[in-house]
Formats: sequence, C-alpha cells, structure tokens
Amino acid sequence: MKKAGLLLLLLFTGFRTPGQDSTARLDDDLLRSAQQWAKANLDENALRVLQSADRDKVRQVLEQVRKEFQGKYVVDLAQLKAAVRAVLPLLEAHKETLPYAVWLKTRRDYFPVADQLRVLVPPPKTAPGQPAKPAPNPPPQKEREVWMQQLAERPWPKHSKQYVARLKPIFTAEKVPPELVWLAEVESSFDPRARSPVGAAGLFQLMPDTARHYGLRTWPLDQRLTPETSGRAAARYLHDLRGRFRDWRLALAAYNAGEGTVQNLLARRKAATFDAIADRLPAETQMFVPKVEATLYRREGLKLSQLQPASLAKHTP
Repeated sequence: MKKAGLLLLLLFTGFRTPGQDSTARLDDDLLRSAQQWAKANLDENALRVLQSADRDKVRQVLEQVRKEFQGKYVVDLAQLKAAVRAVLPLLEAHKETLPYAVWLKTRRDYFPVADQLRVLVPPPKTAPGQPAKPAPNPPPQKEREVWMQQLAERPWPKHSKQYVARLKPIFTAEKVPPELVWLAEVESSFDPRARSPVGAAGLFQLMPDTARHYGLRTWPLDQRLTPETSGRAAARYLHDLRGRFRDWRLALAAYNAGEGTVQNLLARRKAATFDAIADRLPAETQMFVPKVEATLYRREGLKLSQLQPASLAKHTP
C-alpha cells in the first residue's frame, strides 16, 4: 500500500525538496524498477511517441496495475482508479499507444467493483499496537452477485454484433459452446486492437506462446489481430482447458491465470472446484471469472452450468 501511495505521488508531483533525500532515493528505485519491467514487456517504439515525463507515468502505472492484478487481494484493485484515470488520456492520444488504452479501459470496471467489495467485506479486527491486517477476499458467490449488478444495464459493445455472428459458427465447429464468444467482451470489448502490457493481443487476448501453439503467426503479421483466426485459436484453447479441468469456471481461471497456477492450487488444497481455490488465485482472475459469468448471463441469459458440454477429445494444434 505504501508503494501504491508513493506511485500516485510520483504521478502528480514533479519536484523534490531538500528534505526528501531518502524518499527521492526510493522514488528513483521505483522508477528504475518500472523502467526495467517496461523494457522487458512494453513496446518501447510505441511509447516513444509520448513525452519523457509521460512515458515514466505510463510505465509506472502499468507496472503497478500488473503487480496488483497478480496480487492476492481483490479489494486492493480499488486503489488503482486514480492512477489509471490519469494515464488513459495519454494512451488514447496516440495510435501507437491506443492498444494499451483499449486493454486498460476494458478492465476499468474492476476498480468500482473492488470498491463495492471493500464495503461488503470489512477489514478484520486488529489488536491494539498490531499492524492492520489486509481485508480478506470476498466469497466467490458475493463477487458473482456484484458483477451481475454491475453489468445489469450495460449495452452491447460497439461492433460486437457483427463479431458475434462471425465467431459463433467457429466456436461451434471447434465443439465449444458458441455463447462463449462473449469472452471477447471481457478481454477486449470486441476491439481487436487491444494489447496488454505483458504481450497478450487481439479480441481474445492470446499470449504469443499460446497463439503459436494453436497455429497462429505473431510475426511479421500478427494473426491474433484477425478476429476469425484468434477466435478459432481461443476456442481450441478453451476446448482443451475444459477437457483438462472438467469445469468451465476452472477452465476460465486457467485461461486467465495459466494452467499451472490452477492445477497447483487444486493439488495444494486437495480441491476440485473454482470456489475452493478462488481466494488464492491472482486478483485479476478472481475478477475475471465472475465477470465472464455475468457477461454470459447478460448477453445470452445462460449460466455456465447451462452450457452444452463440449466434446473432451483433444485437438491437435
């Protein structure tokens, strides 16, 4: 939490006073850390269109988003709201950085949901003189209820009707429930330009290794940016995840957090359901799965449990 507060300080102040030497050194450490992460993950050619100070803001905020998304506590996502609001105009101002803005805007509703969950799950009592304990993660059912409320009146994303019509036959051909094309609303708001800070791209936010595993090229032309090819790869991946975990919630969690993360948690807890491991999944995944469920219900009037089961035969990439 201290680092998040310091990060916001860096965003909105650009000066130091003589009495801030120790804080300045810590500021420099955070800036170097963000720059190192950005160099390894972000497209520096895209960021060059920004002024130097703006590049530093973007790097730091995207790194903080990544850390909190991979963190343990859903309610901590609420603290990102102001920082994200500050950098979105910078990202939207240039076509080179717009893909990051599309990705970030698609996840902007995580922050008000985290605020609602913070109210619903009060922090644990702390003994006098002891450090405050983090608020526990809310029960999965409570998160599902909040997401149902959050999306109750949300209109269809722009261009979604044309994409849904084109993608549903592809999902059906891959023996995946066609209603799951709405995963693209959660991942990209049906905007194929979306690109995450860690390299996922396209309607279904496929990582480069996953895309290549399912036969897509990522260079010189990135096939993840073509709706039909990315849709087919996403459907095949979902098919295989459902075959492995025998449960759509677990399959979606693995789609977001990785198969190893989900499998290890199931083994560690000797569990077989999403709800049994949800509180230990990354914060982003804890948000992602119930948001997919609420989106599916909003668009198709179906629960995950009502989807027709897919064939569990393995595809050959």
